[in-house]
Amino acid sequence: MKKSMIYLLMSLFLIATGSACESSTNKEPKIVKESKKREQEITNEEKPEKLIVWEEEKKGGALNPILKGFEKEYGIRVEYKEVDVDDGMYTQLRRKGPIGKSPDIVTLSHEKVGQLVEEGLIQEIKVAEEVVTPFLETAVFAETYQGKLFGLPKSAVTSVLVYDRRMLPQAPKTMNELYKKAKKMRQGKEYGFAAAWNDFHEAYGIVIGMGGYVFKRDGKTVSPADIGLNNEGAVRGASYIQKWYKARAIPEGDKEDLEKMFREGKVASIMSSKTALMEREDVGIAPMPKLPKGTPMKTILEMKGWHITAFTQYPYWSTKLVEYLSNEKNALLRFEKTGEIPPMKTISDHKAIKDSERAQAIAIQLQYAEPVPNIPEMNKVWGPMDSAMKQITALESKPKAALDEAVKKIVRRYDD
Repeated sequence: MKKSMIYLLMSLFLIATGSACESSTNKEPKIVKESKKREQEITNEEKPEKLIVWEEEKKGGALNPILKGFEKEYGIRVEYKEVDVDDGMYTQLRRKGPIGKSPDIVTLSHEKVGQLVEEGLIQEIKVAEEVVTPFLETAVFAETYQGKLFGLPKSAVTSVLVYDRRMLPQAPKTMNELYKKAKKMRQGKEYGFAAAWNDFHEAYGIVIGMGGYVFKRDGKTVSPADIGLNNEGAVRGASYIQKWYKARAIPEGDKEDLEKMFREGKVASIMSSKTALMEREDVGIAPMPKLPKGTPMKTILEMKGWHITAFTQYPYWSTKLVEYLSNEKNALLRFEKTGEIPPMKTISDHKAIKDSERAQAIAIQLQYAEPVPNIPEMNKVWGPMDSAMKQITALESKPKAALDEAVKKIVRRYDD
């Protein structure tokens, strides 16, 4: 009997001790748990003394506090070099990568991802699902090529409605409402709205927003063999654009011409992503008005991402740095320094974004923005579609005929 009591007491003691340990573990600070988790990660990759990042011009200063935090947390020094993000970085990577003078990380437009992969300049980035979850699905898709992720979103921009409060006190909620105002204003010498829809890059969102598509999307991939630029939705979008030009409710000209007209007070509102137009005190900024039937206008998504070069000797630690640069805390810190908006699902809820009319409008519109396909075949699309939109807006061709001809040219270019 005594032995049974002893065993019982010992069992109760062990259970209590285990519970106490478990309770203590659960109460560990989050930073301690994260530190232990990192220590448990297995990698055979030697920790480098430093990593090198190529950042775009005039943006490097925003990295300083972030990189100091990374160095403190991981014990790895990071250096950055400012490089022209459009052509300079791509050109230098092609030239310097093969001879061992490449950085570990570069920042480039998502539109170049497919070409960079095909040329063997960047590599797949492997991260946990929780790392990509905070980003907009379209932003993650923009960094995906052939079903694999090749970068993490860094910053995004899209067109919004920029309007002169003296001429247009409030932003219209719908394009139909704006159309009526624009027609009325034409009775004078002013225009109510401007957009360079004679350029497919600017007309993209209308054509796609009404049911067209460039290449058919299937999950994480797109099929260049299935072109939807002359389907019923695309024709509907192009016809809606032509309606504005037929009514003389929209001025002709390229982007620079229209921006000049807006600055001179000849246009009440303009579809634009240019920050310089949004800096006047008498200017209001809002998401684009909704299309007919209440559909949000799908503006084009222009995005930059962080990418790991194919030449780095430290893919594991480079991935850690990309994750660190991209997390919500550091993305917001970068926004405060540069004004560039990270394409995250909850970004419009943050005070720093809410306090900026420009940032809030863009953050909301980003939910409806569509990325240009990042596959090399996209280069075959721009020329024919630009020609089609010029014909449509100049009233030289019916939308269906112009789009049919553009698709034929695109297909023929595949064989060139």
